[in-house]
Amino acid sequence: MKFYQNWQGALLASSDVNDIIKSFPAEVPGNLQYDLAVAEGIADTLMYSTTAQRFLEVEDNFWKYETKLDYKVEAGERAIFVAEGIDYIFDIIIDGKCVYSHEGMYTKTEIDLTDIAAPGSTLVVRVHPHPKLPGEFATPRELAAQSCKPPSTYEWDWNPRLIISGIWKPCYVETRTKGYIRNCEPFYTLNPARTTAVLSFETDCDLPVTYTVTDPDGNVVYEGDKPNCVIENVKLWWCNGQGAPNLYTYTAKNAEHEYTGRIGFRTVKLVMNGGGADHEPRSFPKGRYPVPITVELNGRRIFAKGSNWVNPELFFGRITDERYYEQLIAAKEANMNILRLWGGSGFKKRAFYEYCDEMGIMVWQEFVLACNNYVGTPKYLAVLEQEATAAIKELRRHPSIIMWCGGNELFNDWSCMDDQSHALRLLNKLCYELDFERPYIMTSPLQGMLHGCYVFEFEGQQVFQMFQNAKGTAYSEFGVPSAANVENLRKIIPEDELFPIEKSKSWVYHHGFKAWSEERWLCMDIFRKYFGEPSCLEDVVEGTQWMQCEGYKAIFEEARRQWPYCSMAVNWCYNEPWLSAANNCLLTYPSEKKPAYYSVRDSLRNSIPTARVPKFDWKAGENFNFELWYLNDAPEAVSDTVRATLTIGDQVIELANWETGEVAACANKQGAKIVRELPWVDAKDMVLTLESANGNTNAYRLMYKK
Repeated sequence: MKFYQNWQGALLASSDVNDIIKSFPAEVPGNLQYDLAVAEGIADTLMYSTTAQRFLEVEDNFWKYETKLDYKVEAGERAIFVAEGIDYIFDIIIDGKCVYSHEGMYTKTEIDLTDIAAPGSTLVVRVHPHPKLPGEFATPRELAAQSCKPPSTYEWDWNPRLIISGIWKPCYVETRTKGYIRNCEPFYTLNPARTTAVLSFETDCDLPVTYTVTDPDGNVVYEGDKPNCVIENVKLWWCNGQGAPNLYTYTAKNAEHEYTGRIGFRTVKLVMNGGGADHEPRSFPKGRYPVPITVELNGRRIFAKGSNWVNPELFFGRITDERYYEQLIAAKEANMNILRLWGGSGFKKRAFYEYCDEMGIMVWQEFVLACNNYVGTPKYLAVLEQEATAAIKELRRHPSIIMWCGGNELFNDWSCMDDQSHALRLLNKLCYELDFERPYIMTSPLQGMLHGCYVFEFEGQQVFQMFQNAKGTAYSEFGVPSAANVENLRKIIPEDELFPIEKSKSWVYHHGFKAWSEERWLCMDIFRKYFGEPSCLEDVVEGTQWMQCEGYKAIFEEARRQWPYCSMAVNWCYNEPWLSAANNCLLTYPSEKKPAYYSVRDSLRNSIPTARVPKFDWKAGENFNFELWYLNDAPEAVSDTVRATLTIGDQVIELANWETGEVAACANKQGAKIVRELPWVDAKDMVLTLESANGNTNAYRLMYKK
């Protein structure tokens, strides 16, 4: 039985747990900084202006949790204190005696209380100051370069500097008998036809157990006391858009305890992208070539399309299962089949991965390294090995996790790591030893893969031309920013700063400006080029969101047109941890869908007609031109009839009718190039519509100037 405790938190003046500055009720799971904000009456205004800077004052303080243990033990039971995750360096003190010390937030803590405590004993969790690499650095993130704590909390271009700590996962006292099943993990191999699975269980229990396995329809396919069995006529786990994410359920039980889990049978590989000789180094000695990055799921090569996931809360101990669900179901409904769990934001709670299993969302899981040189000191490597081992063992049972990755942008000139770096060699070793069937890559990007661009126009090129001229095997980060909605801007920017828009403290703090350069992320320089000087805040919101919609649409569809040489498009980014004034996300905090979400959703449908339009802005009298394409990511062939029209003001111009013929499964087909002189009409935009007889109509809203 589990006994959840009532906790009191405190901000300390020193390492002495009795040297209290302020005491307050603590939420578990949660974060101490948020609990302090509640106690100080600022929790509801943390996103407003620069309120959250209050936590800069307490970055280097000790904190504590305290409880009077409340549980009952029956004869033959032992009492275990369980903390599934405490962030980040901490001590466990029972009745004034330190019984355990630890660094790391992903390794479960279990302490047998039976002989050292009793109901009514005082248990204290003393949390140390945030780990920071000593010295002076160009960017705050470098402070995290010897820590396995998510570096995004040290400040990023979409996350304020707010380094949190606390009991961020479930914590309780659990009573256990001799028959307690500590773990039961399934392992399997599939025959070459993927129709039969040889299944075995590794179970940690002091008493024998019996096993039951049921298929996705609830039929029992195995029952017995042996840990090995054969499952015939296997129903495979597929990602979204390629088939059903079939999950089997297993139970291990004895007279005293029961353990339940799920299995998704599937094979996954990263294989060389299509394109033949394009991959071959030109001369001897032949060295590096573009890395294999095409996902082959159950023997089928698929186009991976999705987004980069960051934490949906600044205080990620407070993330609920409901928040995970609403954001993941939105990803599924947007026709995404993959999410890249970017290394800077760390691992997620259990529910995240369970929902991905259920929804068929593939997970690219990175370790907690991002944009730093993680020098392999003995202490850092020891903590990294401990944390990575715990994460791999916990997560390897999820079919949704299709690859491991060392971290983000580690081979770039701001990180200066390489494949001889000890940290990456260690992670490669651990993934091979603990989960050798699942692919591993050192970092993203690697040879052939591309990150960027992150704005609508860069160095005179719109994203339309930029990606049509690009040649990437995978676009694993790219973005087009926009402002938040007006009502959300009013929640974070004081009225006297809202308009006219200037580089005021609130706009800067919420990443409207100076996020990584003077104009980012609001990009008023780009806005003025296309729309002129805004007359109101609404002008900026409407214009930047329009560019974001069409920019993302152009990039995702162009990446798909480049299949099979390109096999992945994953934008930066999907969500955000707080209300930003502007950034690249598709979901505004907490889970509000921006207009660009719907554009991306339409562009990621399995089978759609698309237009390869060369640019965003057009003028009357100009020759409007585009190429017709049909994209088919579906596992079956399709045929369609496409009608292309252009609407400008009240005019509807017929452009083309296209009988596509058969478009093969997981393939694309190019149609005609259309050219038409634009008429002189009094309008500010024009809409190109590709009407599909199959119901997969696609449309593009482009700028028009008379």
